[in-house]
Amino acid sequence: MYTDLFKSFTDQSQKSMEPYFKFNQLMTKNVEVLTELQLNAIRAYSDMGLEQMKAAASIKDVTSLTAYSSQQLSALTKLSQQMMDDSNKLQGIAKEFKEDVEKLTTENLKTVTPA
Repeated sequence: MYTDLFKSFTDQSQKSMEPYFKFNQLMTKNVEVLTELQLNAIRAYSDMGLEQMKAAASIKDVTSLTAYSSQQLSALTKLSQQMMDDSNKLQGIAKEFKEDVEKLTTENLKTVTPA
């Protein structure tokens, strides 16, 4: 008798907590993806910055200054493109997270709402 009662209680507890577990897994996945995106962005921007510092440090005369100045447009274009790519990736992550949360919510409403 008590075994059935405990089993029933355990099953109900598990069913009621399952949406929270799924949401926590979804959040963890999202934080992981965002962290990876941020780390990659930091790495890319740091590399670009170091390249520019090295290029600036190599200026020794007017000719190298002219070459450095003309290279700045290319560097700025590269930076702008990287920022656009990162922005698009972030939008994709946000869209995917929104869709996953909506799917989870729909699934949970189906289990709670009587047919």
